[in-house]
Amino acid sequence: MNAKLAWRKSSYSSNEGGQCVEVAETVAAVLVRDSKDQSGPHLSFDPAAWKAFVSFAATAEV
Repeated sequence: MNAKLAWRKSSYSSNEGGQCVEVAETVAAVLVRDSKDQSGPHLSFDPAAWKAFVSFAATAEV
C-alpha cells in the first residue's frame, strides 16, 4: 500500500470506534478500508462507479 495516500474518515463515522470506513482517491481508483484495520485489505473502485454509488447512497432512505 502506498504510504502517501491521503485517507479520510467518513463524515458519518464517530470517534468512539465501531463501524468506520476511510477513503483515499488516486487518479485511477477510489480505495476504501476499515479504519480499525488500516494495514488490512481495501476495496478498489473505478472513480465513475464510486461516483454512482455515492450519488445513490445520498438519495437512499435509511
